[in-house]
Amino acid sequence: MRALIVCNGSWPETLLLAEEAAAADLIIGADGGTQFLLDSGIFPDIVTGDLDSFTVPEDLKTPEAFQVIHDPDQETNDLEKALKMARDKGAKNVVLLAATGLRLDHTLKNLSVIMQFDDAFDSILIRDSYHDISVVPKNARYVVSAGTDISLFPLSGKVEGITTQGLKYPLNNEAIENGVRDGSSNTAIDDVVEISYTSGTLLIFINKS
Repeated sequence: MRALIVCNGSWPETLLLAEEAAAADLIIGADGGTQFLLDSGIFPDIVTGDLDSFTVPEDLKTPEAFQVIHDPDQETNDLEKALKMARDKGAKNVVLLAATGLRLDHTLKNLSVIMQFDDAFDSILIRDSYHDISVVPKNARYVVSAGTDISLFPLSGKVEGITTQGLKYPLNNEAIENGVRDGSSNTAIDDVVEISYTSGTLLIFINKS
C-alpha cells in the first residue's frame, strides 16, 4: 500500500500534489497540511495531529467527509503521528509532501523522524520542489540522468565505509561526518548511481533541476 502524507511546510507544487494523490491508496493530512489538500480539491482519508493548525470547516463536518483523529501528545510531532497511522493502516511505501521549507527546525525534525521510522516501511520519500530525499539503504542503486546533482548527508552524524559508483567525486570505503567532511554537491556521471556503506544513517538528496 502506498500512502501520501501532506505536512505543513512549504506549499507543494500543484501538479506534484495531484500526481501523488492519484497514486496513493491512503491520503493523510498531518494537521495544517490538510489545508493544502482541501485547497487543491483533494479530500484526505484521515486527518491527524494535535490539531493546533487545522480546524475542520463547518461545511465539511459530516461523517462522510474524512476521519479526524485528534492526538494531543506533545512528545511527538504531527509527522510522527501521521506515520504511525500509515503504519497501522498497512502502508509499505510513503511519500511526504510539504515536509520541508518554512521553519528550519521543523524541517530538521522531519528529517530526524524519517530516520526514526526507516525500518517501519519499505520506503519513505520526501519530495519538494527541489529534491527527492530519502534514507539510503546499506546497498542502493539509483536510476538518474547523467548530470543530476546529488548530495549525501550523514543523518546519524557520521557514516562510515561509503563506496560510490557513478558519481563525479567517488568515495571508496570513506567516511563523511558533520563538521568534518560533507558529501554535498556531487554530480551523477552515469544513469545509474550505486552507493553502499557499513555504518550510520545516510541521507540522499537527488536534485530535480
